[in-house]
Amino acid sequence: MARPSTLPIDAPTDEQIVCHVDADCFYVACERLREPTLRGEPVIVGMGYEAGESHGAVATASYEAREHGVQSAQSIEAALETLPRRGDADTDEPTAYYRPVDMDFYESVSDDIRTVLEASADVVRPVSIDEAYLDVTDRTDWETVASFGAELKATIRERAGIVVSVGIAPTMSAAKIASDAQKPDGLTLVEPGEVRSFLAPLDVEAIHNVGPATARKLRGLGIETAADLASADPDRLTAQFGERGRAIYRYARGEDGRDVTPRDDPKSFSRESAFSQPVADHDQLKERVQTLASAVADRAARNGALYQTIGIKVVEPPYDVHTRARSLSGPVADPALLEDVARDLLTEFEGTRVRKVGVRVSKLSFTDREQVALSGFDTGAGSDDTETTATERTPPGEHSDGVAATEATPADADEGATSPEPTDSPHLSGQTTLSDFG
Repeated sequence: MARPSTLPIDAPTDEQIVCHVDADCFYVACERLREPTLRGEPVIVGMGYEAGESHGAVATASYEAREHGVQSAQSIEAALETLPRRGDADTDEPTAYYRPVDMDFYESVSDDIRTVLEASADVVRPVSIDEAYLDVTDRTDWETVASFGAELKATIRERAGIVVSVGIAPTMSAAKIASDAQKPDGLTLVEPGEVRSFLAPLDVEAIHNVGPATARKLRGLGIETAADLASADPDRLTAQFGERGRAIYRYARGEDGRDVTPRDDPKSFSRESAFSQPVADHDQLKERVQTLASAVADRAARNGALYQTIGIKVVEPPYDVHTRARSLSGPVADPALLEDVARDLLTEFEGTRVRKVGVRVSKLSFTDREQVALSGFDTGAGSDDTETTATERTPPGEHSDGVAATEATPADADEGATSPEPTDSPHLSGQTTLSDFG
C-alpha cells in the first residue's frame, strides 16, 4: 500500500473518503473464472473477433501477454504475429490463448461485483462494466479505511471470483489514479494532505482530463510532470487551453471538489442469489425466484418506479448464463404480477441444475402516469417470451486495463474534452434490455 511519507498527514474528519474500484484485466479475469486452466497463461480477448479467425481488435491482454508486447486496441492480426494462437503454432516460441468477447458472461460477473459495492457504500457511481467510485465517508474513517479497502477487495474476490485494485483518496481524481498505482491486486491509500505529494512525480498524462494530445502540448511548454503542472502559471494555461487549462492545473494540485454522486434514474432493478451447490429442485428454485421478485418489487416501489419488462437470469454450472424476458403493454407496479411472470419464465428451466438465479425489471418509468390494466399483459402467442440476445454493440472499454474500439481514438481525441470522468459505460449500472442482465 503506497503512502507518501514526505508530507505530514492532515486528516480532517469532514473530508470525503472516496474509493475507486477497478477490476484487473476484467475480460481476461472473467475468462479465467470460466476456464481456470488459463490462469498464469498469456490470454488475449478480442472484440469483433471470432474463435479461430484473425480479424478484430484486442479488447484486453493479460499481463503475461503484455510482457510480449501485445497491447489493447492492437489488431488481432498483429497480436497473432507477436503471440501465435496456442495449438496452431509449430514453434517453441511463446503462444497465447485467444477468446472472443462474451458480454453476457462479463455482465453477469459485473453484477456480482456491483452487489458487493452496493452493500459496502451508501453512494456508488459506476462508470463502466469494471470500475466504480464509492463514497464511504459514513462507513469508515481515515484510521480504518485501509482495513475497509482490504476487506472490500477480499469480499469481491470471494463472491465474484475477481481480483480488483482499490484506490482511496479524498477526491475522485486522486482515487482513480491511486487504483492504477499498484496493479494488479493493489490497494493504495492517499490521505488528505498527501494528494499533491502523491501526484507530483507522475507523468503529466496521468492527471485527470489530460489526454495524449494535451500532454504533448504541455511537454512542449516544458511541463513534464504533475508537479510541473501544479506550479505552472494558471493564466498561461488558460490562454493555451481555455478553462480546461485552469481545471487541469487544479487537478494537478490535488484540488477536486466533485462529490461522488449516483447516476440519474436507474435503468433497471435486479436481485440475484447463488446456491452453495447447484440446485435442480424446481420448487426450491421457484421459492428463491419468488423471494427475489418480492425484493425487486419492493426496491422499485421505494424508488417510485414502474416497470414494463420483467426478466430472469439462470446460471448453469460452471458459468452458462441464460436470460429470459417478457414485456407488458405498459409500465406497472404490481408485485404479484412480477412474481407470477418470473415464476412462469422459470418453467423453461425445469430439471436444470442451477447455481444462481436472478430477477430484474427494466424499461422503468418514474412518472405519475396511469398504470396499464392487468388485462394489458399479453400472455398469448405474441408475447415476448424468447431468449433476449445481446444486441450488436461495441463492448465497453476497460480503461487502464483494456481499450475498446470507442477508446482507440486518434491521439488528439482529448482536445476540447470537458468530461469530468472517463467515458461512461452503462453496463455496470444496468440497461433496459435483458441482454444487459448479465
